[in-house]
Amino acid sequence: MTAIPIAVPNTEGGQPIFASGGRRCTIGFNVRKDDSYYFLTSGGCAEPGLKLFLDPGLNIELGTVVSVSNTIGLARYVNPQVERPGSIRGADGSHDITAARSPKVGENLCRLSPLTGVQCGTVTAVNVSVNHPEGTITGLTRTSICAVPGDRQGAPFFTGTIALGLGATGSGNCSSGGTSYFQPVDKALSAFGVDVY
Repeated sequence: MTAIPIAVPNTEGGQPIFASGGRRCTIGFNVRKDDSYYFLTSGGCAEPGLKLFLDPGLNIELGTVVSVSNTIGLARYVNPQVERPGSIRGADGSHDITAARSPKVGENLCRLSPLTGVQCGTVTAVNVSVNHPEGTITGLTRTSICAVPGDRQGAPFFTGTIALGLGATGSGNCSSGGTSYFQPVDKALSAFGVDVY
């Protein structure tokens, strides 16, 4: 009797994930510590103990948030059948990620979102604070990349093979233009003791 191969869902960075209460976020970057594999996300999914799923019906469990730093959550994979590629993926294919660092004003970068695909622009400011009804988010990086509601939570920002941050908030839209903000990822990696790969 021949075993039927199990379809392995895509868990590269940039893929949508789901949680209870109708929350929808994004896998930012896959990371690891020794032989343990994790992924980063942010926004409404960055809640300690929260279970994250690959489908809106919450049937395919992906991982559980084990730690939070600022607005970035670290989730540990719980499904042994899930691949853990170090890349991020958009409609144009996979982008390998090999390192991470802090962003620099004036540099070019891109964001990969499940809703708007790959959008590119420049860093316009660092260490920015943005006021929200829930409170003020500090330490953000501002970019000229457009944004639409729903594609901001955890979407990976990168330049070349370098991870820069995870989407936090934004304004405007991708028809008339707008602004996106992200939380730099380098400090979170240090806080969690993990690395991109």
